[in-house]
Amino acid sequence: VLVWRWLQPPLAATTTLEPGWVAALWARNLLMMTLIATGLHLWLYRWRRQGDAYRYMRSSPTAEHKKFLGGHQLRDNVFWVLASGVTVWSLYESLMWLAYSNGVAPMVSFSEHPIWFVLWFPLIGIWYSFHFYWVHRFLHCKPMYDRFHSVHHRNVTIGPWSGLSMHPVEHLLYLSSLFIHLVVPSHPLHMLFHAYWLTLATATSHSGYEALVVATNKRIAIATFFHQLHHRYFTCNYGNVELPMDRWFDSFNDGSTAATKRLLRKGRAQQMTQD
Repeated sequence: VLVWRWLQPPLAATTTLEPGWVAALWARNLLMMTLIATGLHLWLYRWRRQGDAYRYMRSSPTAEHKKFLGGHQLRDNVFWVLASGVTVWSLYESLMWLAYSNGVAPMVSFSEHPIWFVLWFPLIGIWYSFHFYWVHRFLHCKPMYDRFHSVHHRNVTIGPWSGLSMHPVEHLLYLSSLFIHLVVPSHPLHMLFHAYWLTLATATSHSGYEALVVATNKRIAIATFFHQLHHRYFTCNYGNVELPMDRWFDSFNDGSTAATKRLLRKGRAQQMTQD
């Protein structure tokens, strides 16, 4: 709401792609992503304000290895997030503003359709989970994984900068979830909510901590063990908890020894078949 009200030019100013408003949008997104990811990284890993409370792994997302750009995980992650992730996100968002302002994307308002206006927010989460599952499974096909998705999976130990650290091709596929708004009637607020879920929320979901402990010792959930297991074992939990896609397609891992062994055996069998 803050961005829509104060940090976004009116629709009448976005009827054509012009360097001024597109660059301002890119700079705004760059600043938001940097503030959130850097703030979480400093709080959790540099300053260690909550120690190991609710932490998934003992190691930190600052590994040094030749597989990372510049030989350092954090620098590698920051580069992919800012150079590619924010750029593709801003490009897609610019196209959506162009579509809204030219009547290409169907728009609704709260005053005219209050029930749908409210209902579409939680439904975006369902759509995002459905889209993410199938895009993610596609990216785990061997040619796609080896060429593109492996950039993201360099991060076994994940941190706030790891979530949106992807190859540009993966960014193009992952963020294409936004184009549902070209078909389903929505308001720009829905699109912004959706965009921030896809981008800014990756800093919390990949924080490496299940919860954030604030000054009052209140626990705020920020990530799930579900996706942490995917980064640990690769061949499970391709989707999100909003939809039981992994249960339906036999890739769900609850973290138990039995489930992990079964999925590892299945993964090895699939690899042998591909080879």
